[in-house]
Amino acid sequence: MIYLDYVSTTPLRKEVKETYTQLLSKYFANADSMHSLGYEVNGLMEKSRSLIAQYLKVNDNELFFTSGASESNNMAIKGVAFAYASRGKHIITTKVEHSSVYNTFKELEEIFGYDVDYISVDNQGRLNLNELENKIRDDTILVSTMLINNEVGMINPISKIHEIIQKKNKKTFFHVDMVQALGKIPLDLSFVDLASFSAHKIYGLKGSGLLYKKNSVQIVPLINGGQQESGLRGGTSNALVNIVLAKTIRLALEQLDYNYQYVLSLNQYLRKILNEIQDIVINSPSANVSPYILNLSCIGYKPEVLVHDLESQGCFVSTKSACSSKKNDISRTLKAMGIDEKIAGSALRISFSHLTTKEDIDEFIETLKISLQRVKKQR
Repeated sequence: MIYLDYVSTTPLRKEVKETYTQLLSKYFANADSMHSLGYEVNGLMEKSRSLIAQYLKVNDNELFFTSGASESNNMAIKGVAFAYASRGKHIITTKVEHSSVYNTFKELEEIFGYDVDYISVDNQGRLNLNELENKIRDDTILVSTMLINNEVGMINPISKIHEIIQKKNKKTFFHVDMVQALGKIPLDLSFVDLASFSAHKIYGLKGSGLLYKKNSVQIVPLINGGQQESGLRGGTSNALVNIVLAKTIRLALEQLDYNYQYVLSLNQYLRKILNEIQDIVINSPSANVSPYILNLSCIGYKPEVLVHDLESQGCFVSTKSACSSKKNDISRTLKAMGIDEKIAGSALRISFSHLTTKEDIDEFIETLKISLQRVKKQR
């Protein structure tokens, strides 16, 4: 099997699985129960929170366990929007965000009456910073962007975005979706007000996520209930999942630089080969881009047909974000980049891992060539 869909999800790391399995039978108590079993589970969960805080260089009480990035994004964006509505109802995001961010802004706009600006990108996926600067107003309460785009891999200059926000309106909060960045590039949360993370993108458990929120930021909870997560996320804690998140993150951060350089070499190797194949266009930018993601188009071919034909040969890739994969429309990101519809409508997404080998890339190329010949008549 050749798996090249690591952006969608990753296999569970052996060490994480073993730790989680060991915890299951013994630490079953409710972390909020007022007895020794509950105290023990709660202690382990808070130890995990403390360790994660050390890894990310933030305070323990600025981290909140969630069910994943989609919840973290919703919690951050809606939480700030509702908490500071009296200050203003103008919020800003971009045209190329993950659906959990983009659709959250759409809901705030269409259901709750917020004034939303969607910042454009150029044909290399670069954010229009002049447009962003011009859109920030006195009543702007939030700017939300991703750090690494999940479809083509471009990296947003979040430090520059922060400078622009500080220049135009220091009261505006800055949220960053860091899902595709954790464990792949160094992170600096010092100038970010809120950030979202997911475990299953870094070889951890599904249903496990994290929200970073500076103490100076107030949010309205989306899930009301008990005292869990400082009263910001009611419901019985998924304690064991939260406990192993510290180990998941620690392992993801190990050999970060080495893994980056290794994956970069694979990306460059594949790019060179693809550039020699007729009717294939690379959509991912060549600069300011994550090497873990490579978006390409096989012009004139239906991407879903190619995906299934590749699968029949034991090779697994995707067309676009897994959260949008069942929609047949053109990728919102590629459309925003101004890519021709014939090219954008034929896009595939390849994503790499430190587990990927050069032999995997060679085999992918061979299976792709076979698929291009086999489905040629369907063009």
